[in-house]
Amino acid sequence: MASNSIKVDFKSGMNFSTNINGHLLQIDQDESAGGTDLGPRPKALMLASLGGCTGFDIVSILNKMRVTFSNFSINIEGNLSDTEPAIYNKVMLNYIIMVDEADEPKMEKAVKLSKEKYCGVSKMFESFAEVAFTITYL
Repeated sequence: MASNSIKVDFKSGMNFSTNINGHLLQIDQDESAGGTDLGPRPKALMLASLGGCTGFDIVSILNKMRVTFSNFSINIEGNLSDTEPAIYNKVMLNYIIMVDEADEPKMEKAVKLSKEKYCGVSKMFESFAEVAFTITYL
């Protein structure tokens, strides 16, 4: 069974660092929360992980379908609950991409496959939040 293991080290203030697969990452709070803004916040990193996971899927699927695309990006918005601890209760992904109009159904299939079958991060999010998506064609 596959697993991940990382170590997060306290530096100072609210700053922590971690080394993930040889990539140093700083995690911090902004000044209003006692940090020095040396890195992203943990909850924002969760959204970035979701974007990376589904993005990998989309690119892989479109390549297998031999779909030519460009200008691909994903805007992700997470709505936090009003209760403590604040958790994401709704997440909206907007896939923005340029493809031929004839390939739009293939993009829709790729997004559906990512959400329903391949993206483990999306599945984790679905255990605590409503996850929805839109596609914007350029």
